[in-house]
Amino acid sequence: MRGVIAELLARDIKDPRIGMVTLTGVEMTPDLKHARVFFSCLGDEAARQRSLSGLRSAAGYIKAHAARTLKLRFTPEITFVFDPSLERADRLSALLRQAEPHGKSSDDSPDDS
Repeated sequence: MRGVIAELLARDIKDPRIGMVTLTGVEMTPDLKHARVFFSCLGDEAARQRSLSGLRSAAGYIKAHAARTLKLRFTPEITFVFDPSLERADRLSALLRQAEPHGKSSDDSPDDS
């Protein structure tokens, strides 16, 4: 499902609201009737909301294409959810860089001799 949606976003969907979107995962219910598609995107809260709006608008088209491509008994209802994990990882990485003593690089490790 993730691959089908990613391919559609890259090739077919030209909605300008959908910016640089990365699909981070898909959770399907056991009966395969519902799919939560997690995405991340560059930009601020306004860019996130625009991307979410564009993705929601394209959900019907994506569902129809998935039905033809995947040949499942039921085509899942697709819900897009913003995934903040990449944003949190970036913020954590920045905090770790700030906490690192200045002037010390990873090459300045003590000799084992």
